[in-house]
Amino acid sequence: MELREKGQPAFIPYITVGDPSLEVTAALVLEFERAGADIIEFGVPFSDPLADGTANQEAALRALKHNVSLHDVVALVKTLRARTQIPLVLFTYFNPVLAYGLEQLASDAADAGVDGILCVDLPPEEAEEYKRCFDAKGICTIFLVAPTSTPERIELICRHSTG
Repeated sequence: MELREKGQPAFIPYITVGDPSLEVTAALVLEFERAGADIIEFGVPFSDPLADGTANQEAALRALKHNVSLHDVVALVKTLRARTQIPLVLFTYFNPVLAYGLEQLASDAADAGVDGILCVDLPPEEAEEYKRCFDAKGICTIFLVAPTSTPERIELICRHSTG
């Protein structure tokens, strides 16, 4: 809200968690915060990151070689909360969320201090249970707007997104 009132954009760096390691990811969060980041977007490693560009796809594959999972991402958020309160948003695909379990992830993520989740391949029309679980735990749900989105679609996405 403060940035919107000032007419300023947010600085939201993206980090693939676990590339090159969980320790380096944690250090990067703290450095980005010192550099003025407003929010940190945590890329959850996934085997088929089709919505990502080449650099993010390769980073996800490197993290997967270190066996970094969504459980590790949530645990890292929990560890970081002892050192920072910068908003942390998970950037993920629905498959890891579904495999974790919606209610379990909502509970664990809330306990860890996750602020929001952007599930890139889940449209709001198919997200009723997802939203119910995360809204109940106070975790923001974020949906994507494409450059080709119509004004009506943008309005629908805005109605379903929180935070």
